[in-house]
Amino acid sequence: MQRCGWAIEQDPLYISYHDREWGVPLRGERELFELLCLEGAQAGLSWRTILHRREGYRSAFHGFDPAYCAALSDADLERLMADPGVVRNRLKIAAVRQNARALLHCREKGEDFPALLWSFVGGSPEVHSYGSLAEVPARTAASDAMSRALKARGFAFVGSTICYAFMQASGMVMDHVTSCFRHAELRRG
Repeated sequence: MQRCGWAIEQDPLYISYHDREWGVPLRGERELFELLCLEGAQAGLSWRTILHRREGYRSAFHGFDPAYCAALSDADLERLMADPGVVRNRLKIAAVRQNARALLHCREKGEDFPALLWSFVGGSPEVHSYGSLAEVPARTAASDAMSRALKARGFAFVGSTICYAFMQASGMVMDHVTSCFRHAELRRG
């Protein structure tokens, strides 16, 4: 079975993530919030590192409940700096709280968070047909626009490259290469 070139590691969790999750459209607020925070945590690290700590993050942030995360105190953030289940980077930990507060502010203004995110691809997945990983961009005009919009709303760790990785992982763009078995599966829907 042929996979995308980035999924060739002999790590069962990583392979399972590629085969079952990456590129599958997500529409729920909490799952999109979780993925956005995890993509931000991944900045400068490998996705494999974050994937192996994902359950630790879910435990530390109560399943990425935005209200819980927004209410974290400075003392809570300090406690999380000692939690081996998360990447112990002060700015990245604080970004979860900041992003939760930004999401709740969007909600208070009547803005639907999933609809906002999906608006950058017109509401449905963009299906690409790249033949190799070398063809896949690190950022696009859409990820640039998403980054600007999220930053303007107070979100952190949402640069354009992070936003594009988020768009790929959440299924907003389908970037499995054409030789990967998942390309055909996801294209069919």
